[in-house]
Amino acid sequence: MDFRYSKYDAAAAELRQRIADLERVFRHLLIATDGDVDQALKHLARIGKRYGLLDDKFGIEDFKRWLERKRLVEARGDGTGLALTGAGERAIRSEALDLIFSKLRKGAAGEHRTPATGDGGERSSETRAWSFGDDLGLVDAPGTVRNAVRRGGTDEIDLREEDFEVFETESTSSCATVLLLDVSHSMILYGEDRITPAKRVALALTELIQTRYPKDALDVVLFGDRAWRVDASELPYVSVGPFHTNTREGLQVARDILRRKKHGNRQIFMLTDGKPSALTEPDGEVYKNPFGLDERVVNKTLEEAAYCRRLGIAITTFMLTNDPSLVAFVERFTKTCRGRAYYSGLDDLGDFVFVDYLRNRKRRVR
Repeated sequence: MDFRYSKYDAAAAELRQRIADLERVFRHLLIATDGDVDQALKHLARIGKRYGLLDDKFGIEDFKRWLERKRLVEARGDGTGLALTGAGERAIRSEALDLIFSKLRKGAAGEHRTPATGDGGERSSETRAWSFGDDLGLVDAPGTVRNAVRRGGTDEIDLREEDFEVFETESTSSCATVLLLDVSHSMILYGEDRITPAKRVALALTELIQTRYPKDALDVVLFGDRAWRVDASELPYVSVGPFHTNTREGLQVARDILRRKKHGNRQIFMLTDGKPSALTEPDGEVYKNPFGLDERVVNKTLEEAAYCRRLGIAITTFMLTNDPSLVAFVERFTKTCRGRAYYSGLDDLGDFVFVDYLRNRKRRVR
């Protein structure tokens, strides 16, 4: 084996590390600024100078040219600034996925266990006779030896093909998921940014499914005064608006999407920090009660949750706040749809979503 050595260039290594750090901050800023490259670079210039990532030798213009050479950003057709390329959007999704999975590997999900995935699914306690092509890792060694003893006695154990037994595995069902994302104004109220971590989870989940579970389906539905579906490519650019929270219509749009899916598991993951405060009337008008928990709005929302349950669609609610006033509603909602609810902090939101998604791929949701 040949080894080639070159002189260590400390300055070049320091620059590579500095660019990697700038990239990480830049991608976070892109999510926080709804995909606005120029705005993200403006914030980065200020942050980079403050923390020594940018200086006279490598400034913000140098970093901008580096992004263009890597084809992560490009000039807009109308000459108004820079925009993300497809490669730039994929880089955001990929980093979001790596960030969440690196935390999962450290056991950040608390009480939850991350299910291991594999071609054969999870091993069950049932066994059957071995057949050609079965994974040898599934061989039931005690059961195989026991069969040989029963056949030939204990004087000389002679293993034959017919003695071998393997464990059965639970088949992995394909999964269709709708990520229901609250974009009402409360997602950025009170000095706490909840929409950025929620978007990061949506981006990471999209990347996970597209790269590792291509037979699964993920749709994203936003809900504020109304609800509408968005393509995964639009996620970096999603922003909150001056909206109330029309949870019922969000569930309706998600349910209509899932009814057309043929996957074994169908589920809704709802990320929200607020109580339902809006309702779409039969004539299309939106009834709003900014104080929330209007009994008419609540009852219509619970009716939709019950309908999803009858269709076999599981609903998991991830609350991005632990406001005591919401606990009673969430418990009532969860009981109605026979789903699950998590009161998740912003730092561990991705942990809960991903563990639940991977677990639900292993079983048929009813």
